[in-house]
Amino acid sequence: MIAAQAYVRRCHDVNLQLSRVPSSRALGYSLLLGAQLAVGAAAIFARYALAAAQPLAVAALRLLLAALILVGISAASGALRENVNRSARLVLIVAGIALAIHFATWIASLEYTTIAVSTLLVCTTPIWTSLYDAVVLKRRLPPAVWFAYCGGAVGLWLVVGGAGSTPPITGHQVFGAGLALAGSLAIGAYFILVRTVRAALATTTIVTWTYSWAAIALTIGALVTRQPAPPLHATGAWLGILAMALISQLLGHTAMNASLRWFSPSAIAMATLLEPIFAALLAAAIFAERLTAQAISGGIILLGAIAVVLFYESPPTPELKLD
Repeated sequence: MIAAQAYVRRCHDVNLQLSRVPSSRALGYSLLLGAQLAVGAAAIFARYALAAAQPLAVAALRLLLAALILVGISAASGALRENVNRSARLVLIVAGIALAIHFATWIASLEYTTIAVSTLLVCTTPIWTSLYDAVVLKRRLPPAVWFAYCGGAVGLWLVVGGAGSTPPITGHQVFGAGLALAGSLAIGAYFILVRTVRAALATTTIVTWTYSWAAIALTIGALVTRQPAPPLHATGAWLGILAMALISQLLGHTAMNASLRWFSPSAIAMATLLEPIFAALLAAAIFAERLTAQAISGGIILLGAIAVVLFYESPPTPELKLD
C-alpha cells in the first residue's frame, strides 16, 4: 500500500511482453483497477497473517518470498550480472534497511489501528518526499502544494482522532497511527535513496538488492526478538503471507506497470489513491470495521492533499510502490 507512490520509470520489458496484447482501453482500465484492488488488499492479507504470527515474522516471511521471486526474475533476465559499484551498493543496502522498517512498522500498525486508517496514513509518502524536496533540496513549490501540506495536517489530525472500529489490540489507536506514519516516512526515505541511483541501474537490479537486504534485516530482527513463523497448521496465516507476496506484490504491481501502455505515470499515481478506499471497503465487508464521520472527513481531506502534491510532483514519474 504500499504507498507513496511508486512506479517504474523503465518498463521496456513489460511493454515488449504487451506488444501482442490488444490495445483495448477497457483492458487498460481493468488492469489498473485490478492492480489497485490487489495492492489495497495487502492490509487484509496482513491481518490474516497477524492472527498467528507477530509483525516482524510476517514482514520477514513476506519479504523473503518476494526477494526469492525477484532473484529468480533477475537471474532469468541477466540483471544479476549488472555491475553495481561500491557507492551504489551502500545506497541500496541502506535503502533496503529503510524498506525493512517500512514493512515492520506498517504491518505492526495493523494490530493497533484499523485497516482503513493504517492504509490511508501509509499512503501519505508523497507529502513527505515533496516536503523533503522543498526543505532539504530547496525546490520551489507552488502555493497550492503548501496549502496541501496544511490540509494534509488537518486531515491527519481528524483521521487519527476519529479512527472508529476496534482493532485487534485495543486502546492504542494513536500508537497504531504513529506506526503507520513511521512506515510512510521509511518508504519515503527509501524512495529518496533509490532515486540517487535510479539513472545508473535497472529497476530489477534495484528492487532485487533492496528487497534482499530488507529480507535479511527483518529476518535478523525476527530472530533477535524471538518472533517465530506461524505454526504449520495456521493455514490462514500462511495464505495471508503468500497472498501479500503473490497477489499484492507480483500480480498487483505487474498489472500496474502493464497499465503504463494505456495511461501516463501521473494518471497511475492518481489512481493509487484508490488503494486506501478499496482497503477500507474490504475491511468493512470482511472484518466489519467502521469509520466515524470525523475519520471519513479527514480521509477525504488527506486524499485531496495527496492528489494536489502528486499533481505538482516533479519529475512526473513516481517510483515503484512496494506495499
